[in-house]
Amino acid sequence: MQADPVWDEMSEDEVLDFAGACAETAQRAEVDLLHAAYQWAVMHCAQRLDPLEAAKPGRENARRLGGAGVSEVSEFAAAELGARIGRSPYAAARLIADAQDLHHRHPRLWERVQAGEVRASYARHVVTRTRDLSVEQAAYVDAAVVESADGRITWSRFEALVEGKVAQAAPEVAREKEERAAKARFAKKLRGEAHGMASFMIRADLATIEAIDAAVSAKATRIAQAQPDAPHRQTDDERRVYAVLLLATGAEPAADPADLVPDVHLVVHVYHGPDREGIARIEGHGPVTEEWVREVLGPRARFRIRPVLDLAGQAPVDGYEIPERHRQAVHLMTPADTFPFASCTSTSMQVDHTIAHDDGGATGVGNYGPMTTFHHRIKTHGRWQVQQPFPGIYVWRDPHGALFLVDHTGTRRIPTRFTEPVAVELWHSPIKIEYAA
Repeated sequence: MQADPVWDEMSEDEVLDFAGACAETAQRAEVDLLHAAYQWAVMHCAQRLDPLEAAKPGRENARRLGGAGVSEVSEFAAAELGARIGRSPYAAARLIADAQDLHHRHPRLWERVQAGEVRASYARHVVTRTRDLSVEQAAYVDAAVVESADGRITWSRFEALVEGKVAQAAPEVAREKEERAAKARFAKKLRGEAHGMASFMIRADLATIEAIDAAVSAKATRIAQAQPDAPHRQTDDERRVYAVLLLATGAEPAADPADLVPDVHLVVHVYHGPDREGIARIEGHGPVTEEWVREVLGPRARFRIRPVLDLAGQAPVDGYEIPERHRQAVHLMTPADTFPFASCTSTSMQVDHTIAHDDGGATGVGNYGPMTTFHHRIKTHGRWQVQQPFPGIYVWRDPHGALFLVDHTGTRRIPTRFTEPVAVELWHSPIKIEYAA
């Protein structure tokens, strides 16, 4: 591979050859990463832990990350590996599990992966789908899909092939999954939507969904007949959405949509400043424009303005228990888990004292960090260290000396060996949040 290509001087064939070489390098790197993850698991076997220490509350234990037949791994090992490769502890644990399963439960697939004939992503999909199977059942799937795992069929066909072979290998497991799925009925609003739109999902057995679909279709047809010129109901999709609303509320097609729904509570954060665009954020949804707030919420919503919460002015308290106003301030300033590369944004996370209260740490903003229970345990018992030089700025040190900077923008690795001066920019500015409900 050419080290520093001069792009303007390359021919079409040279660009294609270079791209192919890059793809081969990336594929080989994925294989090497699986090798590293497996070796990390070997180094952090269950025998490494002290049984007496592991028996204490909150201490590190051994867990089997992969399927049946693979060795247990010390619980906190994935956090160190994940931080070094820029992934969460959960993602690193899945990488370790996949590497172990490929080594011990899918030898044919692993052989083709090492030979560069099968992409790591295909192999990892297989081991994930077979994790609940026995060693013998996993081996059956391994032999059944290894020939087709090299990309000769499309991804959707490969997924269907793997699913079918898993069911053939363990029909009793497939039946158990069907029974569990039958109990997992729900009707709920989904998270993660954007641009002022949201989704409501219903999960039920096929017969129930078919009945709902037929009812919505029939209602949409009647709406088209009764209101052929109604705005926002000109397409079949728009009429079907309105039909769902009518069916859910029991109203007639002539009803005003604003009168059909019960009262709902939305928290809207509005940011103002000389360089700010007109952007607001709805809790549990995401950013929207102020124009959207005026046009969509304005005609049907009543607003209650609450005062700005002064994050920096939250007075510490003399005690271990964290006041509710402090929890709210921490959520506004640091809405995500503060462990390196963590992803949780739940408001129910534990709020940890960065410097323990028993060690003189203040119960106040600037000494808090939201974390999941697992990450809290790693911080307390896993030989990780963390400091908070400014409120909302966290500097972590893993057990091997690597440094990570976590702030509201995410996680960045801080070099520990410098060949020339390196500047690390810390974004620390007063935060004022104005919101209405």
